[in-house]
Amino acid sequence: MESIIGLALGPAGEHVDCHRNFQNDVDDLRKRVAVLKRRRNDRVAELLTVDDLEKQVKEEVEGWIEDARKVIEIEMPDIEEQVQNVSSWSRGNLGRRVRQKILEVREIYDRGSFPEGLVIERSPPIGITLPTENMVGEVNVKEKIWEYLMGHEVGIIGVCGIGGVGKTTVMKHIHNELLNEASRFVKVVWVTVSHPLNVFRLQDDIARAIMKKSLSDCWDELSRASRLMEAMKKVKYALILDDVWDKFTLHSIGIPEPTMENGCKIVITSRSIDVCNYLRCQVVKVPPLPEQESLNLFLDKVGQDVLRIPNLEKILKLMVAECAGLPLAIVVIAGSMRGVQDIFEWRNALRELRQCVVDTEKDSDDEIYNRLKFSYDRLPNSSIQKCFLYCSLHPEDWNISRKDLIENWICEGIVEKLGSRREMHDKGNAILNRLLNCCLLEEANEKACVKMHDVVRDMALRIKSTGPGRFMVKAGMRLTEIPDEDEWNEDLDKVSLMKNQISYIPQNMSPKCLMLSTLILEGNVGLRQISECFFANMPLLKFLDLSRTGIKVLPNSICNLEYLTALILCECVLLERMPSLSKLKALKKLDLDGAGLCEAPEGIEMLENLEYLDLSCPNLRVLPRGKISKLFRLQYLRKDRIFPTEIRGEEVAGLKMLEWFQGRFDWLKDYSSFVSKLNHFGRPSHYFIKVGGTAKDKEGHFWEFNNNDLPKQVILSRCEMGEEDELVLPDDLQDLRIEYCNAAGDISIFQKDPTQLRTCALKDCRGIGCVVSLSSSSSTSLTVMNNLEVLTLEVLYSLRDVVKVEKTRASLAPTISPHIFSNLKQLRVCHCSKLKKLFPCELLQGQGLQNLELIEVNGCEGMEEIIGWEEEEEGNQTTTPILITLPKLRILELHSLSELKRICPKRGVMVCESLNSITILTCSKVKRIPLCLGRENAEPSLPAVKFIYIKNPKEWWESLEWENPDDKIVLQPFLKYDKF
Repeated sequence: MESIIGLALGPAGEHVDCHRNFQNDVDDLRKRVAVLKRRRNDRVAELLTVDDLEKQVKEEVEGWIEDARKVIEIEMPDIEEQVQNVSSWSRGNLGRRVRQKILEVREIYDRGSFPEGLVIERSPPIGITLPTENMVGEVNVKEKIWEYLMGHEVGIIGVCGIGGVGKTTVMKHIHNELLNEASRFVKVVWVTVSHPLNVFRLQDDIARAIMKKSLSDCWDELSRASRLMEAMKKVKYALILDDVWDKFTLHSIGIPEPTMENGCKIVITSRSIDVCNYLRCQVVKVPPLPEQESLNLFLDKVGQDVLRIPNLEKILKLMVAECAGLPLAIVVIAGSMRGVQDIFEWRNALRELRQCVVDTEKDSDDEIYNRLKFSYDRLPNSSIQKCFLYCSLHPEDWNISRKDLIENWICEGIVEKLGSRREMHDKGNAILNRLLNCCLLEEANEKACVKMHDVVRDMALRIKSTGPGRFMVKAGMRLTEIPDEDEWNEDLDKVSLMKNQISYIPQNMSPKCLMLSTLILEGNVGLRQISECFFANMPLLKFLDLSRTGIKVLPNSICNLEYLTALILCECVLLERMPSLSKLKALKKLDLDGAGLCEAPEGIEMLENLEYLDLSCPNLRVLPRGKISKLFRLQYLRKDRIFPTEIRGEEVAGLKMLEWFQGRFDWLKDYSSFVSKLNHFGRPSHYFIKVGGTAKDKEGHFWEFNNNDLPKQVILSRCEMGEEDELVLPDDLQDLRIEYCNAAGDISIFQKDPTQLRTCALKDCRGIGCVVSLSSSSSTSLTVMNNLEVLTLEVLYSLRDVVKVEKTRASLAPTISPHIFSNLKQLRVCHCSKLKKLFPCELLQGQGLQNLELIEVNGCEGMEEIIGWEEEEEGNQTTTPILITLPKLRILELHSLSELKRICPKRGVMVCESLNSITILTCSKVKRIPLCLGRENAEPSLPAVKFIYIKNPKEWWESLEWENPDDKIVLQPFLKYDKF
């Protein structure tokens, strides 16, 4: 009854009632949240019993669990914290929030009954679509394989041919077409088979596709085969095993024999007809391309313009003939000749190609190898050749990060030393693009990655298998033991054992590799220890990668590697201790990103040649003063994790060669001092700076830098800004975010002009009175936010103006820069209760807001108008319409604006030719839609608007005033009405 009386008395009465019944409401909320938690736990427990193979959780159930989680784990703890610190005057406001949360919890609880169950029958995908290339010449082969797959007589098909002839290409096309045969097969599975054969890996790959999980909990080969066999017997499958080199039996793997009764099919691709015969396959040979198709493919890759070169046609046909109809050879050799216009160079290339293939045995691996090596030999210099060969250190079919690859080239000295790290990365990207254009590398499906065709990789490894500077590459082969010591020859240059399962190195193992420069053990997560003697006979080691291993303590013998230039220990989460690094004078790169260290490595300040330092260790909280400032050659410095270590501004500002910086300052004064020095003495080309505490957003996620390709970002979090503190921003800042900060006075954020700012977000701050302040005294010098594209303002308790225009009696209309917000595309304003108008009409003078595409205003309780107009002007009796032109505005969203009276001035008419979506939710005081539609022959033309969403009483829509009554009729078909 008291609550009803309180509501009847209006907002003041409600406030008093919330204050009086505060404790009762809090207790009620706690009980309801506890009940909700029990229901949530019951639902989660039910889902744990669901068979993932047959059932899937309903989306509404997943959404309900997430809604319940937010209330229980994020919002309720936040309310409890405020309850503990609530003052007498704020009890009413908090009480109102508690009551709103009670209603929300009740609604969430009621939604959690799910009388029709939590899950639905799963319709599992039959398989995954594979990326494909254009198929040439294999049409007849494809038809024959398809005939066998659709028939009943053949269960196992062997697609045979030399490397590079197109076996994998044709089978990828067939695989994707099989995905349309759901009535015939339950699963279509593609597995690339490792060489040499690794039974465990093959079993796991098939199990993941069939059973949705590996057999990692079973270590006996026979038991694994038995479990896999039982699972596969329940499924009608088409299994494609690509690139099979070694003989095996189906039963040894756990694959049931395909029969007419079970309807299953197996296809293998292999270079060996013996392997196909051993598995009793129906063999389908993939022949080389015919002459004309070979020529067409060559011209497609080299470019049709070569036909305009005089007298080239005969040479061109001879060169195509030397490719022997092998599609891969044609593509790679054509790529190597792309852009060559001199007939003399073409003739010379034909001569060199003929020399490469002389005495090559037909249908042997040499046939493709010698032709691919021709393209390798044509690379312009040894540096690019070394870059290409380096890619073969990665596992077969591996997506190789461009950035990481180039970093390794730089550390290895393969990319020449240039004036800056940025220039070296540009050089590295140019080399990668050259290799891609030559078709020796391919674009990977994963963004910013490249990969090697397996046959091209075989060629690269063959080049480095003999002679001085040999490679030993056993990457991604599921090795459980390190290669025997007799395999570590003295003339080895690079060894890659990455992505294996090596867990032990014998205590007395000390390979004698006097020429070894590179050792990669990355990805052997079970490797816990390396003995002191292991590096004893590797005196020339330059590059050591132990990333993602389980190493706990680095051996002291590392200190004796006087030529070591790169030590990579990323994600070594168990790493507790390192020896002193003071002797490693040649070290240029030290990467400890994600390492488990609690203290900075001893002797780090002695690394006078260090250029790259990543100290982003989650447990590293203290960095002794003076360590960083001595590293005067540093180009890259990063210290950033969830709980980052403070870095002192004066130390970083003194690093004159620094190009890339990511780190955190504890105090605003320290940050301001740092930025002031940068503005005077130059700054890094890339910087990502956090100031203050570590913030979480409303979803409970840690606040990180934007992934928006903007290289200059600043985050201010939980900072206290006094009236004497001037917010100093880098002149070239591009992305600014301020969250959970409090200002002592009513301040303006942009008192000076960050002319390159592109995105800005201000959230959950007190004391910010306006974003930009314009006055007659400052307007002549300010060109505010010329390049700003995205502006987000959320929960700014003190915000009264986005743009504050100060007028005086002497100047009733101060000049506003014609460029203010001229590039702004998105404006979002949420829960800023003191904001009465979004922006003044003066802002539309000149080019202001002419690129604006989205306006979203939500939950601003005091908002009265979107486009403001001064009262003196409103008193003017003229009837001349005020045209408000926003030519690129596409989306207008107004949510929960209880005091909003108008969108623009009474005489205002909005001309928005691109507007296609209008959303108005709970804005009942708006009486007029000032939209002006185009006219054709005095009739309204079809508008760009295609969607109008209204959540107000129906009478509200009917009572709206329009600039032209016919406009309402034209827009009616696009209306989606949602009553309360």
